[in-house]
Amino acid sequence: QSLPQQKLLTWLSVLECVEVFAEMGTARVWGEMGRWTIIVLIQLAKAILRLLLLLWYKAGIQTSPPIVPLNREQHQPLHPSDMEDNSSGKDQTYVGKRSSRVVRSLQSTPPLQSRHWGSPQQREESQSRRAEEMNQPPTPLGLQETIAESIYITRPLLHLLSLGVWGQRSWKPWLLSAVLDISSLSLLSDLKDLNRRERAELRRRTILLLYYLLRSPFYDRYSEGRILLLLRLLADYVPGLGFVTRPLMDYLPAWQKIYFYNWG
Repeated sequence: QSLPQQKLLTWLSVLECVEVFAEMGTARVWGEMGRWTIIVLIQLAKAILRLLLLLWYKAGIQTSPPIVPLNREQHQPLHPSDMEDNSSGKDQTYVGKRSSRVVRSLQSTPPLQSRHWGSPQQREESQSRRAEEMNQPPTPLGLQETIAESIYITRPLLHLLSLGVWGQRSWKPWLLSAVLDISSLSLLSDLKDLNRRERAELRRRTILLLYYLLRSPFYDRYSEGRILLLLRLLADYVPGLGFVTRPLMDYLPAWQKIYFYNWG
């Protein structure tokens, strides 16, 4: 990735990290007008950055979060003692004569805090395989797939525009957003030879369609009572689940009112 593309991904990641805080803080200071203003500005900035990545840098299907968090356990380098053993030619492993089981030799055992439960060869192979998966170039998108990804990127802006035109109680913004999400997924479903990250992103978008059960006005008219009743029954009749379901019942109404939690 070029340096400008990395900067765009960084700014996009920053926006996704602070959007909920910005919405709640602005609502506390400037009220509903300020809240919706900051929502529109953040969604507009995110759409511009994503369209630049898609159309100018050919970034393909964009994942969320834009920058994958680093798994430090998976990327932990070999211990210095392991490197010394490699350079000195010592055997790091011992193969059992009867069982053919590979175990680490006592001379190359690292300290407990940096120990991993596997042979060095297995660890090196898994690290190299993950590195190859992470460094795979994005799948080139044709015209149909580019349109589908553009629909997904601009869907929040169209939803906000429809909210301004028809209001928050209308079904039209909810239906418009659902049609756009389903259309984008349908157009992208024909794309073959996706890498691991892109397949995971499409699965995530498909699962997020369940959020439409928690989005107004469907939640207000149909889902709210049924979901709270189910959680209450689980809390009353399933031992141990009350520790999870009762706080969830209190948290769900507050979560549902925050735009970037259920629409962002």
